[in-house]
Amino acid sequence: MGAVARAVAVVALGWAAAGITVAVLPGISADGADDVLVVAIVVGLLGAVLRPALAGLLTWIGWAGVVIGWLVCQALIVYAALVLSPGIHVDGFWPAFWAAWIGAALMSLGLWVVTAGQPGVVTRHLIRAHRRYRRDVTRTDTPGLVIIQIDGLSAPLARWAVEAGNLPTLSRWLRAGHTLTEWHAQLPATTPASQAGLLHGASDQVPAFRWYEKEPGRLIVTNRPADAALVEQRCTEGLLTDGGVSISNVFSGGAPTSLLTMSTVRSGRGPDRYVSAYLLDPFGLTRSLVLTIGEIVKELYQARRRRLRGVEPRIGRDWGYVLLRGATNVLLRHLNLALIAEHVMRGAPAVYCDFVDYDEIAHHAGPFRPEALASLEGIDAVLATLEEVAAAAPRPYEFVVLSDHGQSQGATFAQRYGLRFEDLVGQLTTPDAVVAPEEDEQEGRARVLRAGLTPGPPHKDEPDIGRPEIVVAASGNLALIYLARLPGRVSLEEIEERHPKLIDGLVAHPGVGWVMARSRRDGPVVIGRGGRRLLDGDRVEGADPLDGFGPHAADDLRRHDGLAHTGDLLVNSLWDAGTQEVAAFEELIGCHGGLGGWQDRPLLIHPREWPVPTVLIGADAVHRLLRHRLDEKEAPCAAGSPTPEHPSASTRSSTRPSTP
Repeated sequence: MGAVARAVAVVALGWAAAGITVAVLPGISADGADDVLVVAIVVGLLGAVLRPALAGLLTWIGWAGVVIGWLVCQALIVYAALVLSPGIHVDGFWPAFWAAWIGAALMSLGLWVVTAGQPGVVTRHLIRAHRRYRRDVTRTDTPGLVIIQIDGLSAPLARWAVEAGNLPTLSRWLRAGHTLTEWHAQLPATTPASQAGLLHGASDQVPAFRWYEKEPGRLIVTNRPADAALVEQRCTEGLLTDGGVSISNVFSGGAPTSLLTMSTVRSGRGPDRYVSAYLLDPFGLTRSLVLTIGEIVKELYQARRRRLRGVEPRIGRDWGYVLLRGATNVLLRHLNLALIAEHVMRGAPAVYCDFVDYDEIAHHAGPFRPEALASLEGIDAVLATLEEVAAAAPRPYEFVVLSDHGQSQGATFAQRYGLRFEDLVGQLTTPDAVVAPEEDEQEGRARVLRAGLTPGPPHKDEPDIGRPEIVVAASGNLALIYLARLPGRVSLEEIEERHPKLIDGLVAHPGVGWVMARSRRDGPVVIGRGGRRLLDGDRVEGADPLDGFGPHAADDLRRHDGLAHTGDLLVNSLWDAGTQEVAAFEELIGCHGGLGGWQDRPLLIHPREWPVPTVLIGADAVHRLLRHRLDEKEAPCAAGSPTPEHPSASTRSSTRPSTP
């Protein structure tokens, strides 16, 4: 479709949207259809002239200006068009306000219907919207790097989706010059730990998605901005420090431009121009909101269908999740795409963006369910668009697609046994002594008092008897248990002395796979129903409790035993080899964070000529690989020459993981 044809189509859609709006909305009338056409043309012209200036003005005002501008600027443009157009009668501003929203929704719906299935429509819009950046940037032949994280996608599932034809863009890349490499996500297999490794080479700073720090007596939850910022302060090296861009991540990787990133969201910066431009763009937020509503309707239908068919396992999908799915699967995806496109057109040397669509849906529906797989198809379409945008950028770009972890499926612990995991811990100790942080994320004594708990008897080594005696921090199918009043790592012997039923009771429960503690005599010990594994010296007494939990289980637990702020006890759920299921300690059908299944098997899709080690163990190893590639761009070496740390690509493993 040429430029003239596009303009005619937009005017025609605007004419139709304006006509319907005038017909159904009281307070606005037109003498004839020609007058409505004039309004549509005037709205288009005023928008083209005024929106760029308004975007800059609103950015200067700050976040309040951006939000207010989004609500009223289009209405002001429509009101001005109605007043200036002959033959149009309007009774004040408010009819124009509602006319702006109704017209924008109809226009967005019309654009979606007209452009559905047409390749390149979104690409052309993004290139036109950001072409001014291309003019202002000096062209270079030095390749940039675009890193797309598909949150929660396991390598085996990705291979299956590619082979099934569900991901045509990735399939084409793999045929044309990319390679899919599986890497091992060390315990805990969760986004904050992996991103601390991928972006900072510091995965050892994160022992779980949430954990308790005894010294300050506070719970750390990594999806809270203050806690994410605290963790990033403990990290040093950053992947994106040399002019990179971080988008929608937990940590920034040291990027000077950090957008929608948890660790920097409270930095006090005002909105960038991209926010205003996206909000005011008719192809931007309004269109995304219309499609978000469609996604919400689809979720309601799919959830009802799953209930009627009796699909198991499943959990209730409340309105919080319904809205979250709409936001992540449409709104955030569109915004991420617009941001990446802008900075690619600016010639950024490296861009790293996390797409959380699949992970969120897989948590609630299951990682293999149709709605989760459909979100992968949407991300694959984003990759195709970015590839086209990059072709128009002022520098060539290499694309890397990776994930931070996989997911494992199963009915939750509470569904299986009729009680929450923290309730089980309470039964084995003293119910009033246990606090589950996921229910109340405040710190210290206030949390205990609100829960109506009574502090237990003091101990000579207790720093603060106002704290809860026991804190249970669950992350997927891994739980960290802390004796919060005792400083440091509490020994196995001390735990058995203070709570003699706890460890034996946990190990005996069918929903628990194993428990790890640190013995004064034997060091880290993994305890199962039929035996023990002493990690120092790697000795097994009786049945191996780690049997079936993967080839890296013992090494992962040795490493985790040495992390700061790890639990006094680590508890992993069951792993059912027959059904390939775990039992999350949270209400999640698809989960990750512990051991069992595909949750520790993420992927790395990279250009085939990259020298990649035969085995990649841990996010820090992937960070070193990406860091080496970025450094190589700064000081190019002979093409394909291996480094001691990164053996030649010819030594890569071609072993194919088993499929579902």
